[in-house]
Amino acid sequence: MTEPRTIAIGDIHGCAAALKTLVDTIQPTEWDKIVTLGDYVDRGPDSRGVIDQLLELSQRCVLVPLIGNHEVMMLESLDQGGERFEWWQECGGRETVESYGGSLRQVPEVHQDFLRGLHDFYETERHIFVHANYDYDLPMDAQLRNRTLWEHIHFHEPAPHQSGKIVFVGHTPQKSGDILDLGHLVCIDTACAVGGFLTALDVNSRQIWQADAAGKLRDQ
Repeated sequence: MTEPRTIAIGDIHGCAAALKTLVDTIQPTEWDKIVTLGDYVDRGPDSRGVIDQLLELSQRCVLVPLIGNHEVMMLESLDQGGERFEWWQECGGRETVESYGGSLRQVPEVHQDFLRGLHDFYETERHIFVHANYDYDLPMDAQLRNRTLWEHIHFHEPAPHQSGKIVFVGHTPQKSGDILDLGHLVCIDTACAVGGFLTALDVNSRQIWQADAAGKLRDQ
């Protein structure tokens, strides 16, 4: 049997066609682990389709879905409405609501359950996965969510984590379309919804797959 892979996927932001292309290309097995780094919704045209695909993927392989700040805004809008909803609309939420037929009342319960079950981080013997950023001198279960969900790495470039593990993040868009590899920190948000690519990265072999918002593979 081929050794199971651990593959990280960066910020999808409603780019369902790109996600489909990557999954079809990677062909994950039931033993492979896919860690999605959050921000499944907003900006792109088909947030509903993205969550549908992730639910299907969870039946096909080991899916570890992390929460991003855009899921936080969507959940706050579902729970509170009002000003939280209006703010979310200005941050890309308008496209998400449109993908659900124009109303949050049409968000299926299974999608809400998926959003409420997302993880803050994921940690293995060699790697850490988190949406945005981290404090280098704190264990992951003691991190502040304001940093792990919201802080871009160009505002706070962290030192190597105290554990010595390599940290994989999204959130800070690399508009060049290329991943940012600092050795101790790897950012794989490659700006799919704004003209870049959706990136999947095998964290052990470092094989990269990328597709644009239209679902076209990028030559590597």
